[in-house]
Amino acid sequence: MPSAPESATPHKEGTPLSRAMRPLNNLVERFIPSALVFSIVLTFIVAILGLVLTPTSPADLVVHWGDGLAGLLAFMTQMALILLLGHILANTGPVRRLLAALASVPRTELAAYVFVFVVAAVASLITWGLGLVVGGLLAREVAHQGRERGLTLHFPMLVAGGFGGFVVWHMGYSASGPLTAATEGSFLMDSLGGQTVPMSQTVFSTWNMLAALATIIVVALALYLVAPRRGDRVTELTIDAREELEDGQEEVVTPADRLDASRLVTLLTGLALVAYLVLHFSRGGTLTLDTVNWSFLALILLLVRNPFELIHLTKNAASNVGEILLQFPLYAGILGMMVGSGLVQIFSDAFVSISTPTTFGLFALLAAGLVNFFVPSGGGQFAVQGPIMLSAGAELGVDPAITIMAVSYGDQWTNMIQPFWAIPLLAIAGLKMRDILGYTTIVLIASGLVFGATLVIVSL
Repeated sequence: MPSAPESATPHKEGTPLSRAMRPLNNLVERFIPSALVFSIVLTFIVAILGLVLTPTSPADLVVHWGDGLAGLLAFMTQMALILLLGHILANTGPVRRLLAALASVPRTELAAYVFVFVVAAVASLITWGLGLVVGGLLAREVAHQGRERGLTLHFPMLVAGGFGGFVVWHMGYSASGPLTAATEGSFLMDSLGGQTVPMSQTVFSTWNMLAALATIIVVALALYLVAPRRGDRVTELTIDAREELEDGQEEVVTPADRLDASRLVTLLTGLALVAYLVLHFSRGGTLTLDTVNWSFLALILLLVRNPFELIHLTKNAASNVGEILLQFPLYAGILGMMVGSGLVQIFSDAFVSISTPTTFGLFALLAAGLVNFFVPSGGGQFAVQGPIMLSAGAELGVDPAITIMAVSYGDQWTNMIQPFWAIPLLAIAGLKMRDILGYTTIVLIASGLVFGATLVIVSL
């Protein structure tokens, strides 16, 4: 993995905001454990709360936990596939070539910073796995091509823009919470009174699409205002940190090898998936987690050259999925304890007591933003927090679509100062969270204003 230049943002330099945010960054980096360890710690915290706040016995609590462990296996697979397929898609030859072409668009430093953010945001709206990878790849490509054109680009700012695009992912096509609520038989159906909430009422509602557009515009303006100007001290990427496109092909010797190297195999399978999706929607089928995954798989099958390349890309992407696979059974166990012990109702009642129908969405946003520090996976967060918020919202008469999007907004919001999802992008860029935190905090503030205002307005 390429490293950043040795001149990468010294501790005594940077913007005033980045210096002000360093204590928080140091606290997060030094004392917040990995997401896996946090899910284990959270398991014990919920167990203690179940024993203290409810009459549940230790033995019953263990049974609730154990019975719940397998409760999210289907959901876990769906989440893992979204990340896997997004990573594969971002590294297909056509997408990499498209990014190289896009990198030639910005002609000034300020345009480059805003452009990387906007492209990453659009990619995140398509699928969050794609957005995370595209942000890092495009930042490197723009830095390299910009240097060749004589631009003086602050590389941490480019990377911050690439990660900043992730702030809208839960408003888009691969939004975990809304898709789960739209999926028949999901773990949220009990909290929704046995019904589903179609994506037309959440992600594809007019108010959410306008909020997504407003977020991109407001954040782009904020990044433009804080970006370094000519004459400011910047940290350039002084090496070519781009990765060459790997061929991913094997030697063709046997008839079996020729089949593995055949374009026809992946092309026909991709076309078959497209045909299925067309039939599914033409017959009144709805958008669910499964159909989203199949649409990306179909696109990948149409873009790769042959099974050899697909296998190669899958092997490279698989390492990003492992931690999710370990975390979700623990989140399912937490959900099992919360439901079985009655903690969900206790937390729901507490939330209802401090909210009104108008303020509920805003409070749900703030609560979700806080919970996201401890449960950074959007899907995992909905497993833990979704039933609580939906139950509380139902008691107040709040539209479940507003509740779902409030939790979604909160999840994506504080990702901007939560290192977990920045790790893949930072690894691509060769930077640390401290290098971009000042700028991503600006994204947090600007987007938070849009999210909060949106939820208050739609709740009136």
